[in-house]
Amino acid sequence: MDERTAILSRMFVVLGLILLIPAALGFQLIRINYFEGDELRALWSRQAIDQIPIPAQRGNIYDANGTLLVTNAVDYKLAFDPKVQVNGTIGVPQEQVAQLTKKLSSLTGRSAAEYQSKIRSAPPHSRYIVLERNLSVLAKDEINALNIKGVILEENYRRKYTFGSLAAHTLGFVNHETNGRIGLEAHYNDELKGEDGLRQVRRDPFNRIFEYIGAPKKLPRNGYSLHTTIDAYLQAILEDELRSGVEQHLARYGTGIIMDPKTGAIKAMANYPTYDPNFPGSDDEENRRNFAISDMIEPGSTFKLVTAIAAVEQGVVEFDEVFETPEDGEVVIHNLILRDHDPLGDLNFQEVIQKSSNVATAEIAMRMKKETFYQYARNMGFGSETNVDLIGEVPGWLSKPYEWSLVTLPWMSHGYEIQTTPLQIAQAYAAFANNGMMMRPYLVERIEDKNGSIVKQHKPVEIRRIAKKSTLKKLLPVFESVVTDSGTGNLSQVDGLRIAGKTGTAKKVVNGRYTNNYRGSFVGFFPVEDPQYVVFILLDEPKTSGYGGFTAGPIFKNIAMRIAGLDDDIQRSIKSDDEFPAPQFVKAPFVTGLSKDQAKLLLSNLDVPHDFSGKTGYVTAQTPEAGSPLNKGQKISLTLSETYAEADSASVKEGYAEIPELRGMNMRSAMALVSKLELNSEIIGSGTVFAQYPKAGELLREGYTVTLRGKAKSLEILTQVSDR
Repeated sequence: MDERTAILSRMFVVLGLILLIPAALGFQLIRINYFEGDELRALWSRQAIDQIPIPAQRGNIYDANGTLLVTNAVDYKLAFDPKVQVNGTIGVPQEQVAQLTKKLSSLTGRSAAEYQSKIRSAPPHSRYIVLERNLSVLAKDEINALNIKGVILEENYRRKYTFGSLAAHTLGFVNHETNGRIGLEAHYNDELKGEDGLRQVRRDPFNRIFEYIGAPKKLPRNGYSLHTTIDAYLQAILEDELRSGVEQHLARYGTGIIMDPKTGAIKAMANYPTYDPNFPGSDDEENRRNFAISDMIEPGSTFKLVTAIAAVEQGVVEFDEVFETPEDGEVVIHNLILRDHDPLGDLNFQEVIQKSSNVATAEIAMRMKKETFYQYARNMGFGSETNVDLIGEVPGWLSKPYEWSLVTLPWMSHGYEIQTTPLQIAQAYAAFANNGMMMRPYLVERIEDKNGSIVKQHKPVEIRRIAKKSTLKKLLPVFESVVTDSGTGNLSQVDGLRIAGKTGTAKKVVNGRYTNNYRGSFVGFFPVEDPQYVVFILLDEPKTSGYGGFTAGPIFKNIAMRIAGLDDDIQRSIKSDDEFPAPQFVKAPFVTGLSKDQAKLLLSNLDVPHDFSGKTGYVTAQTPEAGSPLNKGQKISLTLSETYAEADSASVKEGYAEIPELRGMNMRSAMALVSKLELNSEIIGSGTVFAQYPKAGELLREGYTVTLRGKAKSLEILTQVSDR
């Protein structure tokens, strides 16, 4: 083969290969269009068509009067496309960009230069630059009025809590996906959030979404609305008084509950400090904690209701029986000392509760079998959840009788060695007020759809009977006597309104040991003749006093007065002074041992005129004596422990303290006064101080010791110490 033939052969081969390419393409076109076209078009359609959700609107939450507490609000995200075509030219003119940024600056308070910097620093081909989030509807309208191309406004729905922090712990809040995190928002999340719908859209090769005519769509089912038992007026009263009480008594936190004893409906529930659910992340996590259901506390003397009911129903106590408590207010039970808050002397059963004697209460409890006492505590709801419709509730802690020590029964009788929640205590007293029938607490009265049709209606749930009606009828005057001049709840009295209740004071346990920090509480119900409200108040670590009657009691009083002002039925039941003229005399209250401020508060609340002899300190004497009849307008004269004159005080050397008169004070008050003067105290005996060294008026260097002698007799032992 010559060279020419070889070249032609190669050319024919190459030409043949070149002709194969269009032939193959033609074959593929015929195959795609005529043989596999429908199938491939369907495949493309499946890949280009997508489904995106249509968000359902979350349901509203209303109070018992129909007031809107929680709803949805719309705001707008503003993005900017700088590459949009304007008048045939790619790109938004700079004067329009400047106009947009200037308007944004006037609406948000941020500088126009900041927005321009965002646009300039965006990637070169960026067509979606977010300039602002959470714009209001009014701001959106003003932006639209500029009529600038390239502006992208997108709706965002957020949860709006109409009254800010009102009922925040009950309502809860939602996360960025609008799912409830705590409170009613979390417990009823499925009912509130509804079901999202779906719509079909097309996506182009750049993953951009386009709607098309005739696209199938599934509409969303909006969430149901909750109509709660919360009364916004009562809630505001509770929060206002609780905040005032926490701040006045310098407490770590406060908790309050208002219930309807007949149905179990919770009218108000509050904690302070609180938070704003519109901005839940702006406060400490501790402020979002609902202490009313999530904290276990030793209740203190409010638990004496269990002891009283069990003792009367089991017939181990007589109402006219006299209990002789020691002169120093102390007894030894199995090597542990049990104390009353003050020596109380001889008491009948009513006075045991009225004056809150731990010693006598323990004696009564020890007449019962521990299994019997345990069953009464369980029947009254302690040691188990109330099943309120909130998440995060704890059951408390009530050990089984076989786990009890020798001192568990006497100590549990007055609220130690047991842990409860505030709601459990309120529920127990609600059962007492409801003739012994315990109701399950609840917060949602009914659930409605968007048309107002009722989806679910709550019916009050009876749990069990805690005691016989006859037992509670006997005990009602006993607990009503607590809220009198002679009771520990004397600061909770409201003129013309009959109230029954109990004070509570309990030391706090920290790291397994009792400390000198206290929780003070008061729980009561009114009006006694037809109870409508149960109110529980607790202050954690109040600095002014640990006693619940002094700290929580006045908060209860203020709440009861304000509720009575709103309730027409209570207003009609309260008799005016014209119908029942004020008595011409009352009995002088016992104020010896109280600080000047405490005595002033007590006497002011009782409308008893008074004056003080002395500068400051504690009351060492009073005229007339406690229990003496007082004519209307008669003044009580009080002598304070520090009676030196201003000039004498100024002459005290630096680093020294003048010893006040301590004789006649109870030991606790005397120790507190000595400590306030930067002095140490040595105690010999207990009860009332009858001797001191150094004497009143002498000077002592700060840090030195004052010796106090108290009147005491040998400790009485209620039980023999067991050999172990």
